[in-house]
Amino acid sequence: MNTVERLVEYGIKPSVQRIAIMEYLMTHRTHPTADEVYMALCDSMPTLSKTTVYNTLKLFVDQQAALMLTINDKNVHFDGDTSLHSHFFCRKCGRVFDLPFSGKKREARELQIEGHAVEEIHHYYKGICKECSEKESLV
Repeated sequence: MNTVERLVEYGIKPSVQRIAIMEYLMTHRTHPTADEVYMALCDSMPTLSKTTVYNTLKLFVDQQAALMLTINDKNVHFDGDTSLHSHFFCRKCGRVFDLPFSGKKREARELQIEGHAVEEIHHYYKGICKECSEKESLV
């Protein structure tokens, strides 16, 4: 599915900025922050503003076309992969990695816990990534 089709599928009217931002999320699986998306695109799109990036990412999240990851207390990260998977945050380098989901798939909308209607489920792991651990063992 191309970027325009994906936006339309999620009920988002395609624009040049929205296409570029979604394309970036889909091709850069680095879980960027809004500032990282802006910095990556601003040279090729001089009319792009940080406000447009923030508002577009919020729209993507609201329409469930992207995930907002609040995995650390310093930055909000975004993920264009909305499939069921977990995330790992490295406390040393700050990168976010995709991990396979190890639990049983359940739709959040189907869950009722003690009378509460669950709308989202997040699976976050935190620690030191393999690369940082290997660097530490060399020191």
